[in-house]
Amino acid sequence: MARGARRRTAVIAACLVGLTTAATGCTATAKSNAPPSASSTSTARSSSQSASPSSTSAPPPPPPTCAQTTFAALTPEQRAGQLIMVALQPGQQANVAALIATSHVGSVFLLGGWDGGASSVQTAIAAVEQSATAEATGAVKVWTAVDQEGGQVQQLKGPGFNPLPDARTQAGLPLPELTTQAQGLGAQLKAAGIDINLAPVADVVPTSIGTGNGPIGKFNRQYGATAEQATPPMLAFAAGMTAAGVLPTAKHFPGIGRISQNTDDSAVGITDNQLTAADPSLGTFKAAIAHGVPLMMVSSALYPQLDPANQAMFSPAIVSGLLRGTFGFGGVVLSDDVGAAKSVAAVPIGDRATRFVAAGGDVVLTAVPSQAPIMTAALLTDGASDPAFQEKINASVLRVLTAKDRQKLLPCSA
Repeated sequence: MARGARRRTAVIAACLVGLTTAATGCTATAKSNAPPSASSTSTARSSSQSASPSSTSAPPPPPPTCAQTTFAALTPEQRAGQLIMVALQPGQQANVAALIATSHVGSVFLLGGWDGGASSVQTAIAAVEQSATAEATGAVKVWTAVDQEGGQVQQLKGPGFNPLPDARTQAGLPLPELTTQAQGLGAQLKAAGIDINLAPVADVVPTSIGTGNGPIGKFNRQYGATAEQATPPMLAFAAGMTAAGVLPTAKHFPGIGRISQNTDDSAVGITDNQLTAADPSLGTFKAAIAHGVPLMMVSSALYPQLDPANQAMFSPAIVSGLLRGTFGFGGVVLSDDVGAAKSVAAVPIGDRATRFVAAGGDVVLTAVPSQAPIMTAALLTDGASDPAFQEKINASVLRVLTAKDRQKLLPCSA
């Protein structure tokens, strides 16, 4: 990254510290959410007690976290439901509420023509959240998400939602101004009941491709043609969301800026034959991780140089190996849509969930809510027959519950 880009990135770094907490502003001091380590407990004890030759027993383990306590109280069905996010379209509140009650679905994302303003969104979310009972979700509240990037990708419109320009225009703003605009939008989302913004886009679209890139460049959704250009405004947008208490999501790992077709609409033209683990375009995602962006969305495109056999979201090499291992991402990983997307149409519905979790993913996003029971059943069946896969489910559920606890969505959240 050029020196000027590094300086601009540093301007917003303070806003991104502690992204996984419920941030209240860019000047908030980061606090650790980890329980005290055994060594720190031991040190504290030794400062208040005199040393004794007979005191050789190990210190007691730290008490369970709220997320661990909640996890222990959930049924297997409720745990599986925490890994499913379904679309909520206008007028479909009753259907989605029923899925929460019967299939224990833990998350929704607003999709479609939400043009009625903030009051209509608040009403819909309130109707859905009534189903998050002790019997349905263990009283864990429902995560609510939306695609509110700016430009042509703004699911929520009308009174209470200020429009934002597209990402290319955002990138031309002074970084403090962009962060302020994003924070204002985030505050509006938060007031309407939104917990997660499925933005910012971290994909890089080379100038040589431009609008020939179906999913991003065609709609000016990219912040730049290189990682050096895209990183500062991408982080500035994420910082604004965080300051408003809305979790940002970097997408679409490992990048869909060089494919020709949109994975929502096509199963061909979605291969990036160039991308390797050392590709400079991955710099945006590395920066997002380094600055604490808590959520990452993985694409359904193909990257033969990384995994010749699997689409990204179904690839252990890409999700567990590159994203979690090499890059060290420990947050929540979401899939891009696996419901209506043509790119995954050939994959059985249940396998879309199990393969994603097996690869290292956490929350399966489907634009077709009726698929939720099939997905949860597949997770339960495979977990019951495969202890190693059940461990992956458990780890994913704990990551989700830990993130929800930071937004005070668990029964025991402080």
